[in-house]
Amino acid sequence: MNEAEVIEICREAIIVMLKVVGPVLLAGLVVGVVVSLFQAVTQIQESTLSFIPKMVVIFMITIWLLPFMMSTLGGFTRSLTDRIVAIGASG
Repeated sequence: MNEAEVIEICREAIIVMLKVVGPVLLAGLVVGVVVSLFQAVTQIQESTLSFIPKMVVIFMITIWLLPFMMSTLGGFTRSLTDRIVAIGASG
């Protein structure tokens, strides 16, 4: 395995990480901005008002996207194991 293959594996790992975590983080960001705007307009400064909605939305998005997350991670794992087998066969 040379340096180019290692860099390619790291690049693929970063892309997989962004695919898996990106939608959840984006949902949390959107909910956080909406709650912050609501708090600024109504002048309600309750700490649970910002925490509970984010927690619920992130949980729901995670459950909804779990099949996509698992298939993405499974595909990446299969490609890594195929590379490991190819290295073992060539060595």
